[in-house]
Amino acid sequence: MHLVLLRFSDNKSEAGRFMEGHKQWLERGFDEGVFLVSGSIQPKQGGAILAHNVSLDDLQQRVSEDPFVAEGVVSEEIIEVSPSKTDERLAFLLS
Repeated sequence: MHLVLLRFSDNKSEAGRFMEGHKQWLERGFDEGVFLVSGSIQPKQGGAILAHNVSLDDLQQRVSEDPFVAEGVVSEEIIEVSPSKTDERLAFLLS
């Protein structure tokens, strides 16, 4: 499991130009079963994504294809998490 942090850079003002592509990129991640959750880092600092069932190398490649990353609107950080215990509703994360 990975936590992807996308923090706005000094180029944040360009976000509007690339928003549609970013939304399409997110949707593709959900459609392909890689992204489980996405949302905003408050207050208006960027976004976060919970990714599952993907290698670090593949996720790094995927993240580099986000228009926000490619155009320098955000900086990315990927944190690998090895879950050892979950609520039963999230047990699939242990596999």
